[in-house]
Amino acid sequence: MITAILFPLSCALFGLCGGEVCYDLTHNRNDYIVCSFRADRISVSTRLNDDSGAAFGRIGRLQQHLQQNNSPTLMIMNGGMYHSDLSPVGLYVEGSQQQKTISTKPGWGNFHLLPNGVFFVENGKSSVLETKTYLSRKRAPDFATQSGPMLVIDGRLHHRFLKDSDSLKIRNGVGVSADQKTLHFAISKGNVRFWDFGVLFRDQLKTPNALFLDGTVSGIWSKNHTRTSWRSLGPMIVVVRQQPLWQRAIYAALRHFSVP
Repeated sequence: MITAILFPLSCALFGLCGGEVCYDLTHNRNDYIVCSFRADRISVSTRLNDDSGAAFGRIGRLQQHLQQNNSPTLMIMNGGMYHSDLSPVGLYVEGSQQQKTISTKPGWGNFHLLPNGVFFVENGKSSVLETKTYLSRKRAPDFATQSGPMLVIDGRLHHRFLKDSDSLKIRNGVGVSADQKTLHFAISKGNVRFWDFGVLFRDQLKTPNALFLDGTVSGIWSKNHTRTSWRSLGPMIVVVRQQPLWQRAIYAALRHFSVP
């Protein structure tokens, strides 16, 4: 197969394949998988339903769908709270279409451990904002997901976090650097406190604003790091490598071209 020869060669010559962007990190005796991206080299989107309108549900199913469509996927992670039917609890925007309105009401559970917040992408720029701040700035995102609680708010940990809390869970979240040039996703390998998870984003990853995405159900897929969720998921966040049109054309051709 010519493809078997040309495709690896294209990786070296044209940078089509990219490298691993997720890595293991130990911080304050807790182990994490962290995925850090240069914002100018990626595209970020939210995904919920497949072409038939049914929720993807599983990270592996979404990854397979993206692979079949020749998407240069770098990472998939669950992306926010959801109901038993997998629909989002709070704001959800995909492809500039708002599918669920923002929630500001108090209630039970992590989502309502106020303040909560929104991770969103607007004109290709990823941001995290506390919910009231997001509303005051009248954003018009291309993609957005609401979750909670906020981990870090303007450089400070959420006021409800306790350093000696006995609530220990798997946790995943997202934060953006102050200059918005770097995007960080993290998931704990073991059970951690909200306090420790917030400190990771504030002190190690240097994100002035960071958002908790979910807990025990959390999962991730990347080239060398996978944690499978034990149950079906709602919204997911996808990070793909940006490619010029000519690179995308070569990539597609090499994926489909073969001779005996």
